[in-house]
Amino acid sequence: MAKRDYYDVLGVARNANAEEIKKAYRKLAIKYHPDKNPDDKEAEDKFKEAAEAYEVLSNPEKKQRYDQFGHAGNAAGAGGFGGGSMNMEDIFSQFGDIFGGGSPFESFFGGGQSSRGGRRVSRGSNLRIKVKLTLEEIAKGADKKIKVNKQVVCTTCDGTGAKDKSSFNTCRTCGGSGAVRRVTNTILGQMQTTSTCPTCNGEGTQITAKCGSCHGEGLSRGEETISIQIPAGVSEGMQLSMSGKGNAAPRGGVPGDLIILIEEMPHETLKRDGHHIVYDLHISFVDAAIGASVEVPTIDGKAKIKIEPGTQGGKILRLKGKGIPEVNSYHRGDQLIYVNIWTPKALSKEERETLEKLQDSPNFKPQPGKSEKSFFERMKEYFG
Repeated sequence: MAKRDYYDVLGVARNANAEEIKKAYRKLAIKYHPDKNPDDKEAEDKFKEAAEAYEVLSNPEKKQRYDQFGHAGNAAGAGGFGGGSMNMEDIFSQFGDIFGGGSPFESFFGGGQSSRGGRRVSRGSNLRIKVKLTLEEIAKGADKKIKVNKQVVCTTCDGTGAKDKSSFNTCRTCGGSGAVRRVTNTILGQMQTTSTCPTCNGEGTQITAKCGSCHGEGLSRGEETISIQIPAGVSEGMQLSMSGKGNAAPRGGVPGDLIILIEEMPHETLKRDGHHIVYDLHISFVDAAIGASVEVPTIDGKAKIKIEPGTQGGKILRLKGKGIPEVNSYHRGDQLIYVNIWTPKALSKEERETLEKLQDSPNFKPQPGKSEKSFFERMKEYFG
């Protein structure tokens, strides 16, 4: 099923500011929270959908990519460009920013961390890599397999950081819940607040003997080969994101994301101008005068074009649909061919004599009044 527009999900206008976006998400998060709608799959889906929309629109960089490229701008991976939704741990991690520290459902539903077992879940850091693409790969899309050196879960302790199972003790401060509750008296009566246990850092247990391989970190350095599906039409400097493919997190935490920065490799003969491909064609003045059929390179191979008799230098020829496709769209740019008249620097005696005979011919005299449109006029026609 196609994803809904993020602005429609939150019910805000496309020019909504950060505060309006935050307020809209807060309202939906409270309405569809799992604690308020137990065993309601539809409410849970809307809860996740709203969180995913907020995660993109609240981030200026991601919002800019979304406004430009749609859902294609912020995700890539096995599910295609635009796949990779948030999990519940990602969603709950947002609440500190949305509701000012901790979940608002502590007061509404008896503790917002109940859905996560009351324990704070750690998150791995994001990784950034560069992927170089040829012009042909950009035009057609590409499947890349990249070896990434990153933090992985320690195989000795399975990421727990402990020497063995007996090395865990229940935290005495929180009794294993990972959270401590405090009751204070106010003019409105008793108020109960919940915060992360300072002793075990929200994990509910303490390690008495650390793993000898990772020294209690639960992580080690490793290498993973990751398959990346890059859509057609990406551009230099564009960032794609693969959820959960970054550095691992210790003790069963949530992995970070892999951020992929697109880098374009220069082509030998073709240049990119937005969604158009540009090629400089050099022909002799003889071919320009009497016409010719020439072969030009394109991103799809070779193509033959016809040079009409009397073609002037600076003329722009167009191969429609031979450019770069737009991301998440069926529209494709054109290939623009700039005609340049090549003048020989050295002539044989016979060639010179032949040209001197033609020098005084009226057809070889410049006729500005009968010339075609200027170069700048033609450029304006193509690019508006």
